[in-house]
Amino acid sequence: MTNKSTRRSFLQLGAAAYASTALTPFISGASATRVPSATAKSLDLALNIEMWLYNMPFVERIGKAKELGFDFVEFWPWRNKKLGAIAEACKKYDVKVTQFTGWGFVPGMNNPDNHAKFVTEIEASCKAAKQIGAPMMTVVAGNDQPGMTQAEMHEHVITGLNLVKDIAAQYEVMLIIEPMNIRRDHQGHCLYGSVDAVRICREVNSPWVKINWDLYHMQISEGDLCGHLNDGFDQVGYIQLADHPGRNEPGTGEINYSRVFTELIKLGYDKPVGVECSPSLSATESSQNMFRNLGMIE
Repeated sequence: MTNKSTRRSFLQLGAAAYASTALTPFISGASATRVPSATAKSLDLALNIEMWLYNMPFVERIGKAKELGFDFVEFWPWRNKKLGAIAEACKKYDVKVTQFTGWGFVPGMNNPDNHAKFVTEIEASCKAAKQIGAPMMTVVAGNDQPGMTQAEMHEHVITGLNLVKDIAAQYEVMLIIEPMNIRRDHQGHCLYGSVDAVRICREVNSPWVKINWDLYHMQISEGDLCGHLNDGFDQVGYIQLADHPGRNEPGTGEINYSRVFTELIKLGYDKPVGVECSPSLSATESSQNMFRNLGMIE
């Protein structure tokens, strides 16, 4: 079932099952239909099932994500997950994993003392990605290292990525490095904003090493979302979103995501967009709010 039909069926049921004052503005009559806009036609959403549905057993979240209207999911570390069960659930519900975290904050990739472990873990993570059909995985640069300048840490990140880019190519799994923000969420992280991330990826110069371009982090770090996307789009591997302030779904904060999505489509982005945010209301209500605010339903 496509995202289009899933959302329509979900909303038809939702009109009866979830009728309330909060939902009334998002339902047109007995059912809602997809808006034939460029955004609705061109982009899908991948629900982060670590931040949504966290009160359910992990594997059950995949089926619930489908029920909410998502054909794609993403998550964080794979080490504490049952990969076989994830693969089975994805097949059962016709859901795909877009990406997960293959290398986290600690130990830092930005310290050469950790590069041997980094290489070993990336190969293991690539095997995990193939098991669940994920085409990408996030790698984190790391927190500030004592006695190192930011420039030195970034050079170590480049060295580390150069060590593993052929492994990524061998397994055909894209590594997406994620710049964070240090104002609100990740103070002390060595990589923030798009400029340094773009430079790092251009230095590595591999189609298998790109950026996890989280628009929430970028808004806090630098703003001018569309301008920076234009400057660095050749290094975009994946897009994530959350509104700001609050890190909730689009429509709850200051970011005009309809405008940003229009720019993404203009630039040629055609992958799912990761919904790495917390629902401000129930999962059901926030899903409908988000689809409507992005122009995906009326």
